Amino acid sequence: MTYPRIAFLGIGLMGRPMALNLLRAGYPLNAWNRTFAKAQALVSAGARPCETVAEAVADADIIISMLENGPVVEAVLLDASTLAAVRPGALIIDMSSIPPEMAKRHGALLAGRGIGYLDAPVSGGTVGAEQASLSIMAGGRGEDFDRAKPLFEVLGKSATHIGPTGSGQLAKCANQAIVGITIGAVAEALLLAARGGADPAAVREALLGGFAGSRILELHGERMIERAFMPGATARVQLKDLRTILDTAGEEQLQLPLTQQVFEQYRQLIDSGLEEVDHSGLLLQLEALNAPARLNDRPTLKPDDVRKPD
Repeated sequence: MTYPRIAFLGIGLMGRPMALNLLRAGYPLNAWNRTFAKAQALVSAGARPCETVAEAVADADIIISMLENGPVVEAVLLDASTLAAVRPGALIIDMSSIPPEMAKRHGALLAGRGIGYLDAPVSGGTVGAEQASLSIMAGGRGEDFDRAKPLFEVLGKSATHIGPTGSGQLAKCANQAIVGITIGAVAEALLLAARGGADPAAVREALLGGFAGSRILELHGERMIERAFMPGATARVQLKDLRTILDTAGEEQLQLPLTQQVFEQYRQLIDSGLEEVDHSGLLLQLEALNAPARLNDRPTLKPDDVRKPD
């Protein structure tokens, strides 16, 4: 079987394990990252590191981008040198989280050049990327989704064709609204339990067996109790996603008061210098709001303990 050549753009917290999974599955892969050393680090796994995006995409059949935000995606994918290098008939799969309207614009522009496009953001975090258990939400043409499906099966446990271009990003907005609000609910619940004299670890254990049980209570609740806030997904990215949700809601004349409240708490967390903590670190903002209340007496991260990734 001949595998299509992949250009993978963005070898970061999510992109690196995703690229490694594709390499292990036998896909030839060109790797690009703005910090070239990160692309070079995949040589031992069989990747070809590329110093420019144009070099990475020139011979690629499928281009996957996993980049920080919409402006970065636009600067990378729609750069004149990139567009000139992408071959007609190639398929671009943007797995970053960007505004739905931006995804629609990208899809229309690329279609005019004979280039396929899917907006296919993911849920599952770094653990899901490492374990190839991501949930993938794709918007775009059905035939492009079918073409991408073998890759999605390597990267995730489920891939759903949501609808036309931009639909994948709308699904990701829905996902991040639930994630952000639920992290806030878990943090408040555990803080309430601890303040009243209950053991928050025991409360979490009890709740996991009931109607309040969730993946977020399981994973992020444990991080809060252990005060393990090194990032899987950063508070900075969570704030960015919440801003996208509120902007999209505004375009649709919707009011989302719960999302707005959680957005404000993440904004204050980031204003305190903790933008690079895991998004479960919202607990730190709620503790600051209720000082001297604290979930437990274990040490916690300070702004200097978490460095911004390259």
